[in-house]
Amino acid sequence: MTEQLNQPELIQIEPKVTAVHSVKATDEADAYWVDCTIALPDGSEISGPYMSRPGRDIGVNLVIRQWLADNPGYSITPYTPPAPAAVSAAAVDAERDRRIDSGFDYGGVAYQTRPDDRENIAGASTAALAAIVAGAAAGNLRWHGGDSDFVWIATDNSTHPMDAQTMFAFGQAAMAHKQAHIFAARALKDMTPIPADYASNGLYWP
Repeated sequence: MTEQLNQPELIQIEPKVTAVHSVKATDEADAYWVDCTIALPDGSEISGPYMSRPGRDIGVNLVIRQWLADNPGYSITPYTPPAPAAVSAAAVDAERDRRIDSGFDYGGVAYQTRPDDRENIAGASTAALAAIVAGAAAGNLRWHGGDSDFVWIATDNSTHPMDAQTMFAFGQAAMAHKQAHIFAARALKDMTPIPADYASNGLYWP
């Protein structure tokens, strides 16, 4: 008969939360950063902030979830959304350029103001001024010396006749459109901090 040796009963020691230093809410429902110390079965301890989420009932998260359930009155630091990133001057400049390039209305008609468009407008406006100085009369649509009436193409591809006086005024309006946005951008960049809604229509831009 084989003699049985008495074996000591094995005791399962579960990890245990021994200290909690803080609990902070997150932007996730029922998820927390828990700064705590946990005793492990081998007698060692681990400490640190742990992200505890529901539905992850394994390992360290399991004992933290149990501690949270057992201590419903523990003070939880509310979640504070991070401050929005500061708006850069470069972002304002980009918005300025986009608005300058997006066109403007003159005489109830929308015209394009991309860089090439502004260059063409400036050139024609200078020519119109020279024609006015040379005696071009209001209503003369062939002040440019061509065989057809002078017209300018609008954003919708419609054509609009312009005498020298109108063309010169049109060029001045295009220049004012650009300057107004340059000054608006400068005012924004002088603000501390630059408003997060800097790109909103009707607030900071003409």
